[in-house]
Amino acid sequence: MTTDVSGDIKKNINGSLLSGVILIVLGIVAIAIPAVSTIFAETWIALILASAGVTKIIYGFQNRNNGGFIWQILLGALYIATGIMLFTNPWTGIITLTLLLGSFLLTEGVFELILAFRLRPQSNWTWVLGDGIITLLLGALIWFNWPSNAPWIIGTLLGASILSTGVSRLMLSWNARAALESQAS
Repeated sequence: MTTDVSGDIKKNINGSLLSGVILIVLGIVAIAIPAVSTIFAETWIALILASAGVTKIIYGFQNRNNGGFIWQILLGALYIATGIMLFTNPWTGIITLTLLLGSFLLTEGVFELILAFRLRPQSNWTWVLGDGIITLLLGALIWFNWPSNAPWIIGTLLGASILSTGVSRLMLSWNARAALESQAS
């Protein structure tokens, strides 16, 4: 019975290693061809918004006697219209999403800085300060280079995130494998 558990753990670790490698490759590809990954991300967001709109409208009709029916329908229509706009006008969608991303990062950076100074009495507050500064700089970089950075920035950041996740998964899996092997010996 112990062997079966160990075998299952090894299979899970191997699957995790494989998914880490796949994520690393996808992250590198996304960074290498950022325009394609930007279009992919924009199209994905369009499909998610349109699907969420349909879901909101269905929910509105199912719960029309509970109040808020008109608002659910209008909100669903807004989601669908936004999704269609992003899908049919990808360049406009990319420019808009890039501006929103820059605005989000600027806002997040300011909030992180405020949080850092509120956490100042704690010993590790400088990590939050560093995060706030980097996030603020990324937001400013996007804003001050907008719209010329729109074709590549979302794909590059998406690729960096996927690559980072893949490396993290790979390292955790290797550590788990090493721990399992040292426990077996």
